[in-house]
Amino acid sequence: MKVHLVDGTYELFRAHFGQPERLAPDGMHVSAVRGLITTLVSLLNEPDVTHIAVAFDSSIKSFRNDLLPTYKDGSDTPPELEMQFPLAERAVDALGILSWPMHEFEADDALASAALLYSSQDNVEQVIICSPDKDLCQMVDGDTIVCLDRKNNVILNETGVLDKFGVLPASIPDYLGLVGDAADNIPGIPKWGTKSSSILLYRYGCIEEIPISHELWDVSVRGAASLSSSLESNRSNAYLYREIATVHKKVSVNKSVSELEWQGASKTLFPALCRELGLGNLSTRPRRWQ
Repeated sequence: MKVHLVDGTYELFRAHFGQPERLAPDGMHVSAVRGLITTLVSLLNEPDVTHIAVAFDSSIKSFRNDLLPTYKDGSDTPPELEMQFPLAERAVDALGILSWPMHEFEADDALASAALLYSSQDNVEQVIICSPDKDLCQMVDGDTIVCLDRKNNVILNETGVLDKFGVLPASIPDYLGLVGDAADNIPGIPKWGTKSSSILLYRYGCIEEIPISHELWDVSVRGAASLSSSLESNRSNAYLYREIATVHKKVSVNKSVSELEWQGASKTLFPALCRELGLGNLSTRPRRWQ
């Protein structure tokens, strides 16, 4: 079997910013929830989707904000989107899909922990993490755990990660520690770009193994002296940024893989929710009911 793990927070943001404004009869903004329902129903209607779960950032802040105060704090999240978070969890429940709302940890941590857990089971052929998030590429393992960008229909297995970033999945946290990640407000190390970071990390694997002087590097990198000087002035920051970019793999998801099997949408909850939100045209979309 294949297990599909969906980044619900990403889908909400994508729908909110990618669709026209939509209001429920009571005036509530529902464009993000509408987009989430649409994309989940589309996924569920695919023949190989049998076991599925969704993870959400129920709280904007996480433990990472204690480590790096400038880490994404939700200040740029529109209120009309944030107020849809509880509705999104209701929609997933009405669709009959298991969800993991995260508070101290983030959705990425739940997805990573679940991917590691389920991929180790004999009856699981492949775990597909449905998210374009660069952080989650660190979880890719051969063809057993892959990342799927559904928007662009791109699957990244281990070879795909190497082709895209120039490093193996295990080096992705180090890569983000050096390059930074604007989406998460991780600044990265001055002067270190994608090219230099991939060359050095492909050769040395992790930040600790990069020699302290460019004269000891046995690969050629443009501006090596400047890069080396910047790294040596910022190694502690590089380690911190890497820690921020490293997903936790021991978040308790507390569900066996059999509990992820999709039995169908609720015959009562889902149509009722669609009516409440003024989304009656979606109420008959699921292919299976319970």
